[in-house]
Amino acid sequence: MGGQVQLGARRGTTVSTIFVLIVLQLIGEIIVRVSRLPVPGAIIGLILLYAILVWRGGISDEMSRTSGFLLQNLGVLFVPAGVGVIAYLPMIASQWWVILLVLLVSVCATIALTGLVVARLSPRGVETVKAVARS
Repeated sequence: MGGQVQLGARRGTTVSTIFVLIVLQLIGEIIVRVSRLPVPGAIIGLILLYAILVWRGGISDEMSRTSGFLLQNLGVLFVPAGVGVIAYLPMIASQWWVILLVLLVSVCATIALTGLVVARLSPRGVETVKAVARS
């Protein structure tokens, strides 16, 4: 009987931890909508989560267990995307070249922007980045 109570308590804290993660994402979405920031609300939610974890001095055992569970079952979250691809397969087949072009341009832009940010934020400029890349 004691094991059932403990399991129920653990489940309750897991649910409350997931609830906290969802609320932080919701707060991030609200901040994005109100401030019109060009950033996804989930990213703002992650920044808020990081700030809370830094403020608390680390991650709790329950947050660690819950996030581990979510990461282990991440594949399930791709099911809706897969269904969407199947549902729009005729449109994707007719517009594949546009999709490919957009993907190529966005990947090149991401790589270039990442390089610029690293070079800008590097303490000694591009030389430091080149030295690290060689090693």
